[in-house]
Amino acid sequence: MNKVIKTLMHALAVFLVGCAVLPSGAELDKITTDIIKSSFRDQGQAKLDRLVQDDANRECSAADVAGKPIDPNVALAIEAANLKTINWPSDGRFLGDWKEGEKIAQSGAGMTWTDKAGSTNGGNCYNCHQIAIKEISFGTIGPSLYNYGKIRGVTTDPSSAASKAIVEYTWGKIWNTRAYNACSNMPRAGHKGFLTEQQIKHIMALLLDPTSPVNQ
Repeated sequence: MNKVIKTLMHALAVFLVGCAVLPSGAELDKITTDIIKSSFRDQGQAKLDRLVQDDANRECSAADVAGKPIDPNVALAIEAANLKTINWPSDGRFLGDWKEGEKIAQSGAGMTWTDKAGSTNGGNCYNCHQIAIKEISFGTIGPSLYNYGKIRGVTTDPSSAASKAIVEYTWGKIWNTRAYNACSNMPRAGHKGFLTEQQIKHIMALLLDPTSPVNQ
């Protein structure tokens, strides 16, 4: 706490040196970075590596600050790099149990400083998506997932050749969404270790199994 106070006092001193002299953009960035680093610590599942930007975060943040779309060539490079990080099902099976998938999708637990390492995380899917028609409260940052598999024609036989492309896309999108959208706001569930392979299989079943409430 003392370190945080000292950092804040330093930032205040910079502004009070003279009203006519304001910190440069680079100085403000450094002050902000110092404050953030002093305000966080490794504890439970909350690690300091969250403060480290990768190329995708850095480039997308810069474009957002500039108020313009990310450079198309940079976006393609980010997507290509992230596509290489996708781990496909180790046993070749994409679908698990949709009932377990529903529990995971509706759970927002995990990844906070109060969660012990190794504890089970939820998918927090409901916070951004509608999942089933019965829901009366859901997030709208992402598109509705209701009838996800049915609309795409994969629920009759998710293992068929005709369904292969959308099944693989769905897996990849959950594992590392930035393989398909460089500046996506969706969490990179598999790539960042938020969800296990088996948990992703269960969510896949929720989206694609014909008996799932998503496809009713």
